[in-house]
Amino acid sequence: MIFLCKAEIVFPHCQVPCGIYDDALRIMIIKEDFSTIDKAITKIDHLSKNTDAHSLNQINRWIDTKDEHASNIQKVVSDYFLTQRIKETNKLYLDQLKFLHQILVSAMKCKQGISETSVAHGLGLVDDFSKIYFDEHGLEHLKKMSK
Repeated sequence: MIFLCKAEIVFPHCQVPCGIYDDALRIMIIKEDFSTIDKAITKIDHLSKNTDAHSLNQINRWIDTKDEHASNIQKVVSDYFLTQRIKETNKLYLDQLKFLHQILVSAMKCKQGISETSVAHGLGLVDDFSKIYFDEHGLEHLKKMSK
């Protein structure tokens, strides 16, 4: 039997209970998406001063990129953390839900506009979530990955 598949990067982990998780990697992916959104906002702002066709085309492409990376954040938060990793039995369940919801809203605001404040707020929320999600060892691992 031959299987054909389309090759693409898939950020969220599959929902098959295989037990292979890399929470720190998912946090790094979210941070990278926010950084890409920040760069897109800078480019959109810079290019908006021009009215030539090339600049207008590039603005459109940067808007698409910004929105795509905001959707990536929402997908990782929803499909990975909310669906698979956050457990109701965890004593920090409600606090973790709160931060994840706020990250989702921040990503939505990144789609709606071009405010660098939304990016900074989102990154701050990711850091706040990380502090209550990871144990000391996990935080150290995340810190090493950030270098």
